[in-house]
Amino acid sequence: MTIAAILKSKHAAAIASLHSDSTVADAVALLAEKWIGAAPVLDGARVVGIFSERDVIHCLRADGAAALQRRIGDVMTTEVKSIGPNESAIGALSLMTQRRIRHLPVIDGEALVGFVSIGDLVKYRIDRIEADAAAMREYIQSA
Repeated sequence: MTIAAILKSKHAAAIASLHSDSTVADAVALLAEKWIGAAPVLDGARVVGIFSERDVIHCLRADGAAALQRRIGDVMTTEVKSIGPNESAIGALSLMTQRRIRHLPVIDGEALVGFVSIGDLVKYRIDRIEADAAAMREYIQSA
């Protein structure tokens, strides 16, 4: 199972993203509005960072309420790990586990083509396991 298959199974909504000049308050509003835990930070079409709930927590600890006025570019995670659409879901899960991250941009060439969370990967894996189990039960019952 590839990341491309997971992206196909997700709703085809546009990828919620941020710009490095956005404020932490803007980012918090986006995360809350979309019910998401992170968003890629783009410079044009290029991913330059990721801003997550963890970044919000670190900002608030460091600066208190003033953190809300900080630029995303100053506080985002800049060491971006990404995957390609043809990579396996197991490989992506392994990368997320090793790096202790919950979101990965999916990049094809230079273009951002998706954004997956560990929840997306686990859901897809569970759905596949349940489908395989149902097929096995049907096979056994028909024999």
